[in-house]
Amino acid sequence: MRAIIAILSVFTFLITSGCSTMSHHSINPTGASFSQAYELRNYKRLVFVSGQVPEDENEKVPPDFRSQAELAWKNVEAQLKAADMNLKDIVKFTVFLSDRKYRRENFEVRHKVLGDHQPAMTIIITGIYDEQWLLEIEAIAGK
Repeated sequence: MRAIIAILSVFTFLITSGCSTMSHHSINPTGASFSQAYELRNYKRLVFVSGQVPEDENEKVPPDFRSQAELAWKNVEAQLKAADMNLKDIVKFTVFLSDRKYRRENFEVRHKVLGDHQPAMTIIITGIYDEQWLLEIEAIAGK
């Protein structure tokens, strides 16, 4: 299992740019912690965060969706921190849900975690690799 988590680690891609001032903004924000599009200009680095699962460092999985969602976001945040970034640097993320019934709780946790930050987002209802996991979150961040 540890090998699987290791595979789900962060992949960093460095891009050189002639401009030194990065700018970013939401395009058609929804007010629900995501936008229809998100623009990033003059960036120097992109970080691609592999799907983060609701498993802690001891391979424990919380029993309920809300706790799993909070843990998955915490794991995303940890990968960003390792790359000297934070949640505000996310420009796009994808949430894989195991069932539609988690849509409301997913929104509530996402809004709590991201607040006013509204990057582009996709939600996919799908089977998840491990049946214990009720969601998985991947992200792209730029700075």
